[in-house]
Amino acid sequence: MPNLVHLHVHTQYSILDGLSDIKKLVSRAKELEMPAVAITDHGNMYGVVDFYNAAKKEKIKPIIGCEAYVVEGSRFEKGSANSERTRGFHCVLLAKNKIGYINLCKLISLGFKEGFYYNSRVDRELLERYSEGLICSSACLAGEIPYYIWNDNMEKAEAALQWYKKVFKDDFYLELMSHGLEKQRKVNDTLRILSKKYDVKLIVTNDVHYIRQEDRTAHDILICINTNSDYDDEKRLRYSGEEYFKTYNEMLELFPEDAEALANTLEIADKVEEYSILKDNVIVPVFDIPEGYEDENAYLRKLTYDGAERKYGEITDDIRKRLDYELSVIERMGFPGYFLIVQDYINHSRNHGVIVGPGRGSAAGSAVAYAIGITNVDPIKYHLLFERFLNPERVSMPDIDVDFDDAGREKVLEYVVKKYGDDHVAQIVTFGTMASKMALRDVGRVFKLPIPVVDRICKKVPDKVKDIGQAIKDSPDFAAEYNSGDEDVKRTIDYAIQLEGVVRQTGVHACGVIIGPEDLTNHVPLASAKDSDILVTQIEGSKVESAGMLKMDFLGLKTLSIMKDAIDNIKNRSGEEIDIDNIPLDDELTYKLFQEGGTIGVFQFESPGMQKYLKELMPENIEDLIAMNALYRPGPMDFIPLFIDRKRGRKPVEYPHSCLEGILKATYGIMVYQEQIMQTAQACAGFSLGKADILRRAMGKKKMDVMMSMKKEFVEGSVNNGIEQKNAEDIFDIMVRFAEYGFNRSHAAAYSVIAYQTAYLKAHYPAEFMAAVLTHNLNDIKKISFFIEECRRLNISVRGPNVNESYYNFGVNQSGQIVYGLAGIKGVGMAVVQEITEERKKAGQFKDIVDFLMRVSINRKALEALASVGAFDSFPNIHRAQFFFKEKETSPPFAESLIK
Repeated sequence: MPNLVHLHVHTQYSILDGLSDIKKLVSRAKELEMPAVAITDHGNMYGVVDFYNAAKKEKIKPIIGCEAYVVEGSRFEKGSANSERTRGFHCVLLAKNKIGYINLCKLISLGFKEGFYYNSRVDRELLERYSEGLICSSACLAGEIPYYIWNDNMEKAEAALQWYKKVFKDDFYLELMSHGLEKQRKVNDTLRILSKKYDVKLIVTNDVHYIRQEDRTAHDILICINTNSDYDDEKRLRYSGEEYFKTYNEMLELFPEDAEALANTLEIADKVEEYSILKDNVIVPVFDIPEGYEDENAYLRKLTYDGAERKYGEITDDIRKRLDYELSVIERMGFPGYFLIVQDYINHSRNHGVIVGPGRGSAAGSAVAYAIGITNVDPIKYHLLFERFLNPERVSMPDIDVDFDDAGREKVLEYVVKKYGDDHVAQIVTFGTMASKMALRDVGRVFKLPIPVVDRICKKVPDKVKDIGQAIKDSPDFAAEYNSGDEDVKRTIDYAIQLEGVVRQTGVHACGVIIGPEDLTNHVPLASAKDSDILVTQIEGSKVESAGMLKMDFLGLKTLSIMKDAIDNIKNRSGEEIDIDNIPLDDELTYKLFQEGGTIGVFQFESPGMQKYLKELMPENIEDLIAMNALYRPGPMDFIPLFIDRKRGRKPVEYPHSCLEGILKATYGIMVYQEQIMQTAQACAGFSLGKADILRRAMGKKKMDVMMSMKKEFVEGSVNNGIEQKNAEDIFDIMVRFAEYGFNRSHAAAYSVIAYQTAYLKAHYPAEFMAAVLTHNLNDIKKISFFIEECRRLNISVRGPNVNESYYNFGVNQSGQIVYGLAGIKGVGMAVVQEITEERKKAGQFKDIVDFLMRVSINRKALEALASVGAFDSFPNIHRAQFFFKEKETSPPFAESLIK
């Protein structure tokens, strides 16, 4: 049966211009029995992985492309926003093989990196350089050739055609479109003539922006949102209403004389080879090792044993055995370069004043990571399992997430970019979609629904609702609005349902960073982002790993910033330098703080419920803190009373089997950690820790087929080890129950160390610590009040703002009083605060208001803000009510008049 392939298709990743959901788009292509379908979003490749996966699932050939913007001159040139010369002509590019895909990645990436101006733009120089493997077509009326045709400039139109044909040869096509526009009829007639004159084949496309004809109004609303227009505005941008995913017969009806052009779409689909944009293996970065080492493995071994000597002193046989085992697994799995890169930027950070967390997640279970400085929690001392981090029996990437203080994180990123090059490093894109209330507000604005009405509707949408349709079912109040008979309200809700979930904007992942062994555009497309100086991948989250990229998480942790400021406060006040990574972990004063529940401001332990349990538990060591950190979560929280009763001796400690006593002794017979499940499988059934981790994962994810298969093996192994079958089955059932919420001990241990560090600072240096806590809550007046109340409980005086004493942040004076930070005063501004502190440093304290106004440039708003909180109250003969003056009247004579 005759058919066609849609080769000019926009998905919702043509942001606020395309409405097509990728899965629905591919399903429609399958429904119409089309053998292939293309994606050609405007200037980007954001949707290509989703598109590729969806097409493969439906057994339809994915044709990966992009509608690029091609400037007439240089991509570096910027001019009028409305000039085609600088905004760029449209040009459809399709990758016909893997080389073409890589070249498309490079083109679009460079369009962002070098040519961005309203859109990512390329030029002819780039097209020529990266033309191999690409199919090109002339695009819509905004394409270069169509543009010159309807502007009656045939000389330029033909010159452009000849250039594209020269570059792309037989892979250049002319597009025919018909949306009922007079310009298109003129262009189509001319393209048919040029096709014969220059022997360039025609194709028929429809510039698809939505899937079904009935989606037209929803798409129209989307355009209104994009252009900030009202729906009834006659002058706004409007589409023809024909840009939907048409059938073969609909296209044939539009082009009855162009059957060959329809058939040529199949020719292009046949030209596109079957290739994968995904990779089975992640491409691991390469670390540049110093001379004298055979390879990365040798250098990692050297660093590991040097570090182990520093950390452990004597390397015992047990330590050596553990290190050798881990190194052999790392080498076999091909990850030494990864470890070397991570230790490099972590140790660089520590050497340059950045506070680095002691560990995060399962990485704390690696003795190699501990030895080379990646983590600072001894996995041997705390009985942490390497296999929970890197399982030799289940190939998966190591996942080393690292916490830095907020300001330090930016320094680390700068270092990584400088070391590896900006073409080897990228952050990761995120996509903001229209949530329920946002969709209602957007559509309400387009329909000019009164704001109070929109507010009323939105307030009736439950906060945790899945979608608007679910809100109608779950919320009687919202359903009443929908069924009220108000057609404007109903229409708004109906179209909000259609737009809900559509991509609205891009952003930057809070912590994800990609480091590659070569130019990243050899593998994935990159884009610029307004929130980052570093390029971002056009593929989001976990999907970028499926494309072969190794994701590392650089996390900014507010607690570490508080610790850093507290340590600085201590040094500024007393000159004492605190090495927070080497404080004693058996400090009596610190545990007293936990036992009294005085943990406001203490990481992970400050909630009222946690304070209550701490008072009952009376923790005496780090193991107690690790257990409470793991237990205080939905599910395991139910076991906290039993845990406390057993620790306090009010109930006997019981074990599921005697062979588990060594595993469960520290948690009083209760399975708390995922690692205990693994150790149980090892102790009872003789499982390797690698196999035990596979069982643990299956239990946690409720993979019943895997669990039942492994249960038989577990019971048989346990029986062979002298455990009765009934006991073995009971133990397995206990493991299953605890696996549903068992917590990662490695993570609990690392984060309990951070908690202990913050508690240590609060216990020994309460003023300096609380000043840091206040500083990092400057923008929340409720929290400021809350923490000031905690200062009062600790008998710490908090002095009000004073232009002669306060700095930008909260600080501590020599009397041990906290001094309010000027940045906490609304309306003052950083520039004013900086000038005040610099002036004070340069010429001493301000004598009076005249002296202050003569030395500091300040506007009325900032002056009144300072006066309103008493920042000048220490000046002689001055009262805050006197600070009212006209703009620009800050000359000395006026200043003198203020104190008369």
